[in-house]
Amino acid sequence: MSARDTALSALITCRRQSAWSDNVLRSQCVRDGLDKRDTALAFRLCYGVQQNKMLLDYDLQQCLNGPISKLQPIVADILRIAAYQILFLDKIPHSAAVNAAVEQGKRHANPRAAGLINAVLRKLSRSKDSLQQPSDLATKYSHSSELVALLCESLGDDLLGGYLAADNESPKTCIQVNTLSTDSKAVQASFADAEVHPWLPDCFFIGGDPASTQAFSDGWFYVQDAAARLAVLVADPKPEMNVLDCCAAPGGKSFAAAVAMQNRGAIVSCDLHENKLHKIQEGAERLGISIISTKCHDAREYLPEWDAKFDVVIADVPCSGLGVIRKKPDIREKSLAEAAALPALQRSILNTACRYVKRGGVLLYSTCTVLRRENEDVVSAFLSEHAEFSAEKFSFSDLISAENGCITLLPNVHGTDGFFICKMRKQG
Repeated sequence: MSARDTALSALITCRRQSAWSDNVLRSQCVRDGLDKRDTALAFRLCYGVQQNKMLLDYDLQQCLNGPISKLQPIVADILRIAAYQILFLDKIPHSAAVNAAVEQGKRHANPRAAGLINAVLRKLSRSKDSLQQPSDLATKYSHSSELVALLCESLGDDLLGGYLAADNESPKTCIQVNTLSTDSKAVQASFADAEVHPWLPDCFFIGGDPASTQAFSDGWFYVQDAAARLAVLVADPKPEMNVLDCCAAPGGKSFAAAVAMQNRGAIVSCDLHENKLHKIQEGAERLGISIISTKCHDAREYLPEWDAKFDVVIADVPCSGLGVIRKKPDIREKSLAEAAALPALQRSILNTACRYVKRGGVLLYSTCTVLRRENEDVVSAFLSEHAEFSAEKFSFSDLISAENGCITLLPNVHGTDGFFICKMRKQG
């Protein structure tokens, strides 16, 4: 199997099963026996099509006689993979992309479809530099008109275009140094391409698969975006504290808290799904963290034994995930109608989690979305109903300052995932 075949198979699976492409791709790359180079190409092709689907269809339509929507779905997928290579990748010859697509058409469709694929892609290759450009942001950045309008409500016109463009970028992996086991100098020396993060200490950007490295096996670092680690630093857990991570999976914030606490104190990491807790336990063991205990629990349900028990409560709640589209491009395909119900769930979790905070303690609310209805609106409603809590200002660098206790981080401004943080203090 080639990288193109694996990418095609992944796109078909995602389309038919509404599956997440990252999980599908990982399993299929292993199944197809791809090496590192072909695995990287398969991911780039699949993600590239998902990131630019509307634009690719717009360009392909200029080379078709009939509507692309009338094509057999697998033929459309084949065309998109090849068109992405022709329009976006400089190192792949157009002829190689066209020939591979024609062969896929013969194997997965029929000779007539293969002929159409050949004609359309050769025309696209010839007219690449003279294609008509879309005038609307939705088509240009391959976000639905509904999603663009929703993001505009929260971001405004000035930030919207940059944010949509950032959604279609391919960010390097962000890793955090496990200072319980090593230091930044040793981790940096482990990677030829390590880039020091511009404003977060003990943090690097790297390329490739971090899990395949010896440094990862030795527990020298964990993978986590800078925004998520910043949320924990803002919460400011210290050694010997009791910390609750309400919606902990996959465990990054619990790990960051344990490192900040020098592995002294206690952290309870909860999640609704038992299978996700095993990943947290495995991660803690790899990192040499001993203060984390896990519990399968619905964060909406109150546990009296936890009342006023914790110095820090982290509520990184379920959200629409619209801040991580650049890493999970298929999020843009998910139902916005379902996301409209999330603020009620978020308020429910926050109203329960607040009861576990000690007097003088911190309640940290965060999401990986940029929508006001899931962020500022939820916090505002909470604070209006809980006079014992107040938002607390914080700053971290010249770039990170929250006078009102809240900040929305953006990939096109801060170089992080789209992420919201609010720090609230309970009266002592």
